[in-house]
Amino acid sequence: MKARLRKALAPVAALTLVTTGSAYGAGQDTHVVTVPIAGGQATVDTRTLGVTGRTGDGRLMTLSDPAKEPLGTPGEVTTRGSVTSWSYPDRGIEVEVSAKDGRLVVNLRGTTGTALTWPVTGADPATTAMQVPRGEGLNIPVGDPFWNSPDGGLTDADGTDLKDLTMPFWGTSTESGGASYLVPTDLGTTLRFVSAGRRLSAVARHEFTAARDTGTYTVLLSLTTGAPTAAAQDYRRLLGEQGTLSSLARKIRDNPEVGKLNGAFHAYLWGDGRSARAIEKLRALGISRMWFGYDADGKPLDRDATSAAIGAGYLVGPYDSWDNAQPPDQADTPVANWPAPVWPDACVHDEHGKPVTGFKGRGCYVSSEALARAEPTRHYLEKRVDAMTATGPNSYFLDVDATGELFDDYTAAHPMTQATDRENRLRRMAALSGGRKLVLGSETAGGWANEVISYSHGSSTPVAPGLWAAERDAKSWGGYWPSERPGFFFTPAELPANVAKAMFDPAYRVPLYQTALHDAVVSTDRWELPLHKLPRQENTRILLAMLYNTPLNFALDGKAITEHGARIARLQEFFAVLQQNAGTRPMTGFRWLTGDHLVQETRFGALTVTANFGSAPHDGLPGGCVQASTAGQDGTHLLCPNDLR
Repeated sequence: MKARLRKALAPVAALTLVTTGSAYGAGQDTHVVTVPIAGGQATVDTRTLGVTGRTGDGRLMTLSDPAKEPLGTPGEVTTRGSVTSWSYPDRGIEVEVSAKDGRLVVNLRGTTGTALTWPVTGADPATTAMQVPRGEGLNIPVGDPFWNSPDGGLTDADGTDLKDLTMPFWGTSTESGGASYLVPTDLGTTLRFVSAGRRLSAVARHEFTAARDTGTYTVLLSLTTGAPTAAAQDYRRLLGEQGTLSSLARKIRDNPEVGKLNGAFHAYLWGDGRSARAIEKLRALGISRMWFGYDADGKPLDRDATSAAIGAGYLVGPYDSWDNAQPPDQADTPVANWPAPVWPDACVHDEHGKPVTGFKGRGCYVSSEALARAEPTRHYLEKRVDAMTATGPNSYFLDVDATGELFDDYTAAHPMTQATDRENRLRRMAALSGGRKLVLGSETAGGWANEVISYSHGSSTPVAPGLWAAERDAKSWGGYWPSERPGFFFTPAELPANVAKAMFDPAYRVPLYQTALHDAVVSTDRWELPLHKLPRQENTRILLAMLYNTPLNFALDGKAITEHGARIARLQEFFAVLQQNAGTRPMTGFRWLTGDHLVQETRFGALTVTANFGSAPHDGLPGGCVQASTAGQDGTHLLCPNDLR
């Protein structure tokens, strides 16, 4: 396991700079290096790191503008075998360029304290759109006024840590092609979208720091077809080449309980929903598959309710979190209350020696390294899982372990880099899913965690920054009371118009996560955004889920089951058909069928799903409806969610 995890975490080591094919290297112009890649060739200007691509039919495109910082005079360009190298002595940066698996591989090493703003992408005038895996994925027209304005929430001056995206890549499209940019060394790298002249470009910046394991920066550049999912296809291919792409089919072979995710909607239970009676009511409605979770509020599902859920063929599991510790006499959630001396000895400390304050200013973040070092003798995690599974659940939700929330810990007793933190989290998640045989999920799981989890809550949601402000307004959004039916989950809310557009406008949504990982990880929207929380987006979200063949998620108690149970059953019946045909299969195609992008089609092998987000019929498909058909089978299945109200 350790060797496999290291391979997943340090793909640069796997990207041996070797290529086969025609010779390449410095050309007649000694300032350029030309490398053959799939679909054509790439030429790197050694003076600036500008990169030009040329397709096989002679078309030129700018893969990257020059680096933003002056690089100084490059050192001697040398070619040894398949690798061409040079340096920028003034900046303390060494460069290696080669080709591998049809991609241009640019491998940079820098001295501590050096930063590089490169690649600079999308600035080619021919660029029409860029794709970014914010949540499920967005396709952003570079000249779109909304995304070029502050309302879009995209052009934040600080950018986004690449590790906080669901996958470490982005893509560009032109009318005749495109490019993908994969960054396996995502730690220490940020991606910033810049609006200039009413057009967007994307700029990456990497900080070289040996002590943080970010002394190497690798970018893989490819020529693509320019399809909106091309970069995601390239990322999936990379995972396969590295041997770090898992599958639900394999997980089901290892643990048949994982198969119960197939066809299941997801729901958190509250109040009287956490009862055998409520479970039986859902079963009586004809709901064949469900995943149930329950919050860590000291009121878990009892053994009778858990047994009823498992007996009905459902998955059920607790919510847990290992990232927060609070003083035992002040802890506001059971999962933040650890045995001494986790508080305060296991707290993450910054470079100034101060504890890193936990979520919403409570307690501290807990160092995964501290817990890992203590586990052989103190068994904190083993005892936690024993307590959380005492009633016999078959699933588990471990909050944030699979997200990009990683820390550098400067505590002398348990120092840790973000890379070590990620490895620790992978190892302990593997212990739950592989060792304990629990059907494991986490929050907004990054692609790097696909081998150790089976489902992810939140990776379907392209969160816009304005969402957090909306959620903090307890008056309109709802608070955490009453505990049996907290308004935060049950009170219908209306998003600000710009936030709703940035997150749920189907014209901008593309299935990047599903293209890469549909057959590896089951993905849903965020848990605090159950379907009925946002009435205005309800129909769109149903169509998106069915189009992408991903589950809806709900907040349920007795009242919600009475109000919505019959409709949930009808929706789940349609979803089960999709999942029976392709729940564990890869997404093999996506395209827009209309110029306004409001009619969309996905393919999963023989299964074709078409959604009409508009109001007018298209090719016999009514507006606001989705249909599914399978090659070799007669007829289509039609779902019009508004008809089920």
